[in-house]
Amino acid sequence: MSTIVTPGTRRPMRGVNPLYPSSDGKPMAENSLQYRWIVTLHGNIDAIFRADPAVFVAADNLVYPVEGHPEICTAPDVYVAFGRPKGDRGSYIVVEEGGIFPQVVFEVRSPSNSASEMARKLLFYDQHGAEEYYDFDPKRNRLEIYTRSAGQLDVVADVDGFVSPRLGIRFDLSGRELVIYRPDGEKFMTFQEITDARNAEQKRADAERERADAERERAARAETQVAVARRESDRLRAMLRAAGIDPDQVPRN
Repeated sequence: MSTIVTPGTRRPMRGVNPLYPSSDGKPMAENSLQYRWIVTLHGNIDAIFRADPAVFVAADNLVYPVEGHPEICTAPDVYVAFGRPKGDRGSYIVVEEGGIFPQVVFEVRSPSNSASEMARKLLFYDQHGAEEYYDFDPKRNRLEIYTRSAGQLDVVADVDGFVSPRLGIRFDLSGRELVIYRPDGEKFMTFQEITDARNAEQKRADAERERADAERERAARAETQVAVARRESDRLRAMLRAAGIDPDQVPRN
């Protein structure tokens, strides 16, 4: 049965179902490095698709791929679901999302993630239909990428310079730390970097405005000086005419 929302009422949050808990009791991140990358990935990807109402980007939501089986779930660090509306969710319940499993998934490793745990995550995303899976270890600056081919996730051999088919973002591992570029060529930035860039741009704009103001003031002063000189010249010429002297016949030094 559909929910009727009258004007002035708040639309109920998706993914709130007592059968599917919204929390697994685990922390979002185990350290500041992992947290910074999760927030940076989520914020930048969400910004890329901010104008598309049919792309949902989330972080640390439990994803339930099988109807009636709440024990089958995981909480990707960041995921992107194309074809799903924006809006807050308690969890991502695939059966309530038109049967669409998130096409793009990111896991940012913490020191406690074991090889067997990451293998289970890869198997989970492979079984349930993810098209792109990114396994990033920020401490070691190591990125593993898997894309779906012939019905399964296959590892990408060369990840440096790889461009996500779905997101259009490019991964650069040539330096000491992973750099990700948006489709427009701009780098992924942390909130602090965005703030610093905004402040620098504001300072540049203020300096340009001050320069323009100073130039206008200089031009105004010059114009005033020309006007004063013209008035003085006119006064002197008038005095010469009053004395019966043609000012145009007066020798100029």
